[in-house]
Amino acid sequence: MAIPVERDGRKFHVVTPVLESLALSKAAGTKVFMKMENVQPSGSFKIRGIGYFCQEAAKKGCKHFVSSSGGNAGLATAYAARKLGIPATIVVPSSTSEAVSQQMKEHGAEVEVFGKVWDDANIRALALAETEGWISIHPFDHPLIWKGHASLVRELKDSLDTKPGAIILSVGGGGLLAGVVAGLQDVGWLDVPIIAVETRGADSFNAAVRAGQLVTLPDITSVAKCLGAKRVSSRALQCASECQVISQLVEDAEAVQAIEQFLDDERILVDPACAASLALLYSGHLQRLQQEGHLTMDLDSIVIVVCGGSGIHMAGLQALKTQLGLK
Repeated sequence: MAIPVERDGRKFHVVTPVLESLALSKAAGTKVFMKMENVQPSGSFKIRGIGYFCQEAAKKGCKHFVSSSGGNAGLATAYAARKLGIPATIVVPSSTSEAVSQQMKEHGAEVEVFGKVWDDANIRALALAETEGWISIHPFDHPLIWKGHASLVRELKDSLDTKPGAIILSVGGGGLLAGVVAGLQDVGWLDVPIIAVETRGADSFNAAVRAGQLVTLPDITSVAKCLGAKRVSSRALQCASECQVISQLVEDAEAVQAIEQFLDDERILVDPACAASLALLYSGHLQRLQQEGHLTMDLDSIVIVVCGGSGIHMAGLQALKTQLGLK
């Protein structure tokens, strides 16, 4: 087993840049700041909450982590486990790319493929935790994870001259949403609207908001597999009643086109889950929300969380375009 190297309380995440995007500002019709979570050591914002959870578990003598993940949460777990010198097993659904699984293995994690979608893998991970006595790390549904993610908002307050008119983020299981709401509470920004974006076919949060209760989707049909929780956390739905959360859907094609446009505009490659939020701006949905009265017409600025994602490469982008019939 690796020698523990970072049990001294140092955080595993880094303070990420907040950058103004002229291209996104032009598309949105207002100043847009990007919170660059794609530069985190594990490739996404997930290391904030999962890193914090792992450090807390290590303090209590954890001997082995197990996590279920379609990619980013597993990478964060594998990274944190390597830093702590604690073994980790990541259970991934068959939809996970071999490239992402290989990245987890390079961090020293054992990877097990189980089931078709994340929900299947999670059942297997929970069973392993029960039978082996391992510590289960949920990808998005735990108070310590939300607390870790809340650091993102505190960094925004330190970086921006004034609070933004809105924050745009992608929703999968709801961990980032819950963390951002916790952060808004911490800094006194609860009046800042959140635009929570999903792709159609991975829209369990939108279904829950419309129904007023948790909804389990029959399947995940979107190409944004990292948004693929068939049922969001109950905390995510609670967040919608505690502050203004505007649930929005974009099409898969819009998300994939946003990947390519963002690559051209900012020279940064992100996955479809991250690009769902970008598509909200590129496809004109923000202006529609303003016209419909959901947002004020005089937004001074907005923040978009570029949440990252390691499950994308140029060949994968081309494959997505071909799958969706895009040129």
